[in-house]
Amino acid sequence: MYPLFAFGHIIPFIHLANKLAEKGHRVTFLLPKKAKKQLEPLNLSPDRIVFDPLTLPPVDGLPDGAETTADIKTPTGNVISDAMDLLRGDIEAKVRSLKPDLIFFDFTDWVPEMARELGVKSVSYQIVSAACLAMALAPGAELESPTPSDYPSSKVALRGYDANIYSKTINSHKTFLRRINTGLKNCDVISVRTCAEVEGKYCSFVERKCQRKVYLTGPMFPEPQEKSAKQLEDQWYQWLDRFERGSVVFCTFGTQFYFDKEQFQELCLGMEQTGLPFLVAVKPPKGSSTIQEALPEGFEERVRGRGVVWGEWVDQPLILSHQSVGCFVNHCGSGSLWESLFSDCQIVFIPQAADCVLTTRLLSDELQVSVTVQREDSGSFSKESLRDAVKSVMDKDSEIGNLVKRNHKTLKETLVSPGLLSGYADKFVEALENEVNNTKSS
Repeated sequence: MYPLFAFGHIIPFIHLANKLAEKGHRVTFLLPKKAKKQLEPLNLSPDRIVFDPLTLPPVDGLPDGAETTADIKTPTGNVISDAMDLLRGDIEAKVRSLKPDLIFFDFTDWVPEMARELGVKSVSYQIVSAACLAMALAPGAELESPTPSDYPSSKVALRGYDANIYSKTINSHKTFLRRINTGLKNCDVISVRTCAEVEGKYCSFVERKCQRKVYLTGPMFPEPQEKSAKQLEDQWYQWLDRFERGSVVFCTFGTQFYFDKEQFQELCLGMEQTGLPFLVAVKPPKGSSTIQEALPEGFEERVRGRGVVWGEWVDQPLILSHQSVGCFVNHCGSGSLWESLFSDCQIVFIPQAADCVLTTRLLSDELQVSVTVQREDSGSFSKESLRDAVKSVMDKDSEIGNLVKRNHKTLKETLVSPGLLSGYADKFVEALENEVNNTKSS
């Protein structure tokens, strides 16, 4: 396995590796050297899953010692992917030595070519939404032409004005879309971390465009028993326990996003203006070494006792499962998307990249299980727009709040129905086994 060196990509790959190991298969997992120790607790079968650490070579824009997207505060282009490309010789040597049946990848689009030369099947395992993959395969992905007539939705697409609103991410995302497109069209097996109940028509579109079967893994969450031993830290359990059921707003933006100071302050002030208790867990904004130095003047005193802004890691799934948390504000990254859907919280999105924009439109505009914070033409959001979005879903008499709550509840009931998630994972592993066996028999 050779996923993009970003925790939001590595962790779903580890969950998949655990499932393969559970079925008796062996996995060599290539990952950043410094991240190995941090990720080892997620490896449930160390006798079958071997973590093989790599050190990224230097490239322009990559800070000294940086190994994942979380290490880059002001990313330039796709420096992590560029550095990963330079490891091709090392990867080839490992594949020649190991002689695996399959090699999994997502953004390193040269893997299919390398795998073919070495007699190995390549699996494009995409943790981004199927809606994002569909856009990668459609001309409209470049924001310069309309989507094809058979594209599944007019609501879930990149539009011309997105180039202005998301100008900081759209150009680098075009490169990611091209990488995904190349990998999808050249690999032997296409697999997506999603399920037909959420993205069936987008999966069908990908199948038509690539002219091959798309295998779905489901959300590929850890099984409930794997999480049962974990407990929320006392610090957060005791703090959350002080508030009424469903009253707390929890806000987080993943491991690789940094706000500008001005937007960070708007976020804080918007949370304050909701009048609700809140926990915000984000990295210190650009130009600040700590959260405290970037907070609005007088903010801590005004929200003391009901609001916390935290600059370090928190256990997102465990916080979401606490009965006091009633609203989840996030960027609609892949992990947060599924954690949102499996929670009982109202969902508010502030997408920060083009793939997140597509997924947000899927959930807010098409499935209507969430709301999206409105942005100005400059791409920024205001404290008022954040406040209004949160209050629209948290006010008990809100029409939109009750609508998304009903729709979310219905979708969640489908997703947690007995056997659905395990069925996806089991069928996926079986499909891979058939791919390998067919190759060997031929």
